[in-house]
Amino acid sequence: MSTAQPTLDDVWRLFQETDRKFQETDRKFQETDRKLNQLEKLFTSQWGKLMESLVEGDLVNLLVQRGIAIADTTTRLKGKQPGGGNYEFDIIAHNGEEVVVVEVKTTLRPDDVKNFLDKLDHLKDWIPRYAQNRIYGAMAWLTADASAEAMVIKRGLFSIRATGDSASIQNDPAFTPQAW
Repeated sequence: MSTAQPTLDDVWRLFQETDRKFQETDRKFQETDRKLNQLEKLFTSQWGKLMESLVEGDLVNLLVQRGIAIADTTTRLKGKQPGGGNYEFDIIAHNGEEVVVVEVKTTLRPDDVKNFLDKLDHLKDWIPRYAQNRIYGAMAWLTADASAEAMVIKRGLFSIRATGDSASIQNDPAFTPQAW
């Protein structure tokens, strides 16, 4: 039985074949990563829409019970900021005089509260049709860091917890929201 030693050309061909297979595997990994990223974006987007619809479903009734006679809601209001940049507001409930702007989060964190307060501070500049309205803020959430929920209430925002098939305002019944 003869065991011929591989030649340098044989070894070189094996290296080239191995390199080609590595490149093909890398291409497949990149394609898989791209598909997973698309699925993650789709899931996140759909989950966000589900959370928003859960909150919006009872929002008019909840606010009317708190003395704000809301007529209707608008979801996902988007636009361009003066000077560049974009804005988006998840839910806006309005009645002609008062506007309640709701930011919806699956998990509420302190940075979310800070970012939302900054958006509220600019809302009348970004959306001039609300410049003469009394604006209230609300943050809706499924779960919250304890410090974040306390921060929401301390800063004069409605705290709305999504519960089961609806939502409920968590603030004390005597709570008075801050107006912008």
